[in-house]
Amino acid sequence: MDTAVDLSHIPFWGLPQAERHEAFRRLRALDRPVFFRENKIPFIGHGPGYFALVRHADVTEASRNAAVFSSEPTANSINDMPRWLAVYFGSMINMDDPRHARLRRIVSRAFTPRILAKMEEDLARAAREIVDRAVREGPGDFVTQIAARLPVRVICDMMGIPAEHHDRVLRRTNTVLANADSEYSGVSVDPSSPDGSFGRWSTARGLAALLRAGHDLNTLARRLARERRRRPTGDLTSMLVHGEERLTAQELGSFFILLVVAGSETTRNAVAHGLKLLTDHPDQRALLLEDFDGRVAGAVEEIVRYCTPVIQFRRTVTRDHTMNGQDYRAGDKVLLFYNSANRDEAVFSDPDVFDITRSPNPHVGFGGPGPHYCLGAHLARREITVMFRELFDRMPAIRSVGEPSYLLSNFINGVKHMSYRIRPQCSGLQAGGEADCPA
Repeated sequence: MDTAVDLSHIPFWGLPQAERHEAFRRLRALDRPVFFRENKIPFIGHGPGYFALVRHADVTEASRNAAVFSSEPTANSINDMPRWLAVYFGSMINMDDPRHARLRRIVSRAFTPRILAKMEEDLARAAREIVDRAVREGPGDFVTQIAARLPVRVICDMMGIPAEHHDRVLRRTNTVLANADSEYSGVSVDPSSPDGSFGRWSTARGLAALLRAGHDLNTLARRLARERRRRPTGDLTSMLVHGEERLTAQELGSFFILLVVAGSETTRNAVAHGLKLLTDHPDQRALLLEDFDGRVAGAVEEIVRYCTPVIQFRRTVTRDHTMNGQDYRAGDKVLLFYNSANRDEAVFSDPDVFDITRSPNPHVGFGGPGPHYCLGAHLARREITVMFRELFDRMPAIRSVGEPSYLLSNFINGVKHMSYRIRPQCSGLQAGGEADCPA
């Protein structure tokens, strides 16, 4: 075991990204997955610990084998989720078939290629209006002004959430995704704790904030569902509460929380990380702007691989099983570290190099293969593409400034705040892109 690495040590997740990638490189070089103890969190039950699956082969094989590597009782929490939290966050992401298959079948009707194709005009209009507002306001915080706004607006529009509630949904989403970050969660590391865990009352404040956010989002979705049962309008909520197969009120509430959270984190963080990457790698930026339509698809995949917005999900072993030489016992927890799998030297040549022409690019940034592969992956790709198209057409010299403020989290590789600058006098993509901009 590499005793210098402790993935359960909360301050580890505040280290610079390069140091964390080096730690995972050392873990991948070991013969076996390492077992880490599970943090004791006040008011939450805990178990002995988990195996960290850090190699691409382990992550993809476990993802495919849902019969052994189960998403129940919970996939989005290392500690077992108590019932008073599961009522809000116990969505289909924490289920196996047949329950998972039933819910996925119902909600997948909103993500068909035909429906997503109809959304292209709406996506372009939303991106245009967001950039319009940013131009009026002037450069400030790229995340709050631009990156975080498109996915929340898209999801709210899909569900039929009125525009006056969009900021409310965004604030609640920040709280749900806060994890260990004191800015959003109210928790703070106990300075007397040797393992970097949280104090009892700090944890209570964080859990109270999480419950309020979950309750508020759940209430918003249920209220809308009641209205759509009486007066359907053709939005996603109407679709989910009508027809032969429909969601119950509880299922709809937890699905909306999953949708708004999962539907926002990948896009917002990929866009934010993407601008930073394209600023730090001017050669890749020039390559993209030279042929945006021809290279943007590859750029999106490489951004998602390189930054990996979702760091990990959990699985629980259902029976004794051997995988790639490691024995697992029934009841063992494993964490699928997508961020490490996406840097696996056995799969990716020069994995620490940002290369928008990388091909093939079998990343697991949208989850591994199998029944829990991200349902909204295609939508996220389209949102990222549309936003970068609008940004580089309207602000072709846009760049990040300084070092971003990152979320303290072992779950989401989030960018909280990032400064940026623009040169509006430069011509856009349609007029030749950055070639017309001074250095």
